[in-house]
Amino acid sequence: MSAMIRTATLAVAASLVLVPAAVPTAFAAAKPNLRACYDGNCKITITKKVSFRIDPSFGFTKLTISFNANGVKVNASGPGMRGSAYFTDGGATSTLNGITMYARSLSKKKAALVLTTG
Repeated sequence: MSAMIRTATLAVAASLVLVPAAVPTAFAAAKPNLRACYDGNCKITITKKVSFRIDPSFGFTKLTISFNANGVKVNASGPGMRGSAYFTDGGATSTLNGITMYARSLSKKKAALVLTTG
């Protein structure tokens, strides 16, 4: 094998080693299952403001949840009805028409929340 071919082969092999591997999809952030919250009972982790439908028997039909490192704000709306709640991390809870909410953890990048009716 000539020196030129050996050099070219080594260069190709070196460039293949330096190509970064693709990140496995198992590490990709999962979207929260907001449909699970329809009955007022769910555990979700959110990374941005979310809105979802809620059973109308609670007196409203939509919840919108936003957060920052200091707390979580929940807005409830429905036909002729509006409400809001605010709570912080560390055991604080808030209740809107029978749905109790609290943060399992809270940071400026994500909020792990629990909604429960019982």
